[in-house]
Amino acid sequence: MPAQLGLSNLPVAATRAADLSREEVLATFFQGLGDPTRVRILELLAERPRTVSELQHELGLAQGRVSSHLSCLRWCGYVLATVDGRHNRYRVVDPRIAAILADAESIVRENADRLNSCLVLATEG
Repeated sequence: MPAQLGLSNLPVAATRAADLSREEVLATFFQGLGDPTRVRILELLAERPRTVSELQHELGLAQGRVSSHLSCLRWCGYVLATVDGRHNRYRVVDPRIAAILADAESIVRENADRLNSCLVLATEG
């Protein structure tokens, strides 16, 4: 229906938020972190703000791919873009994101064998 009206899917998705349970909201939060490129972008932005061009250079990805991931991260509320001359400069909105990534890395390192052997995760990819 939204496509017929020429509307974006994003507002439709946003209206769904009020119907989500606490657990669904938390799962959605982690889905935003569920892509290795988005995690790497967050790590880079936690170091310092960057432009799309800087991220493109550091990640070795096409501009469209970087922009797509940044769009997701913005929509999820992880990053904010501010105008800096002719460019947008992206930064992590909340320093707790870096802490979450650090905590996750620590947990993963301590449980790597279990995570690698998890049959449920192996079938979800």
